[in-house]
Amino acid sequence: MTATPATPAAITHRIPPHAYFVVSAVFHYLGPSFAVLLFAAIEPLGVAWLRIASAAIVFAFWRRPVRYLRKATARERWLIVAMAATLAAMNGCFYLAIARLPLATVGAIEFFGPILLAALGLRSQRNIVALSLAVAGVWFLTDARWLAEPVGYLYAFANCALFVLYIVLGHRLAAQGGAGGIERLSASMLVASIFALPVGIEQAMPAFTNPLLLAAGIGVGISSSVIPYVCDQLAMARLPRATFALMLALLPATAAVIGAIVLQQIPTSVECAGLALVILGVALHRAETRR
Repeated sequence: MTATPATPAAITHRIPPHAYFVVSAVFHYLGPSFAVLLFAAIEPLGVAWLRIASAAIVFAFWRRPVRYLRKATARERWLIVAMAATLAAMNGCFYLAIARLPLATVGAIEFFGPILLAALGLRSQRNIVALSLAVAGVWFLTDARWLAEPVGYLYAFANCALFVLYIVLGHRLAAQGGAGGIERLSASMLVASIFALPVGIEQAMPAFTNPLLLAAGIGVGISSSVIPYVCDQLAMARLPRATFALMLALLPATAAVIGAIVLQQIPTSVECAGLALVILGVALHRAETRR
């Protein structure tokens, strides 16, 4: 008797959702760290548009978002448009922030909003302690770099608010399962590339005359928007929103490690203490059962 071959959906479901989150956490800042290296040749908004546009092209060949948009209900289309606007604005603010501030600092600020989402779903004393440790760790990370220029912090906090909206909308995209969420995400990315076009295309022009710059921009898009966002959808489809939001405490630690390796942004002793508190908070946290 021959065994029935496993479908792609069955294979992805066998992988623990936390594994998808770890992959997302790594690429969430690995791609932007490479983007920082491109800022010498391309302005931040130009790199941001290249990231969104290249991801949209990959999704277009993979998932055929135009066909999905034609079949989508009016409610799904509004959700897709909302996610697209969020992605376009979030990527722009994020790149403008990391052009002025260390990657770990932006990652720490980005976490403040999601931790509030995690607080909404807390039930146990253990999780309250975990949340307190994570917040203290983020405070150390942020306070260590507070003397940077105010404009950078303005963009960083705007990105923080948009990141919260991304999590909320992302869970709605993933509400009917990972594959369906990826379909909606691909459509959102396509629309986001159109939203970001007016502010990013002019700054991205140097890439169109330099094949190496264009290839680097496409690589940033794949590593920043395709891999982590797909992994986010696969994780969100199986993790409660509060659990996912609290696990995002790993992102400042990931940003600091990648910033040190790729950009030589070495954290101070105070920042290392903050990273330790964040990691301890995540270790203490226990996932809650989805009702």
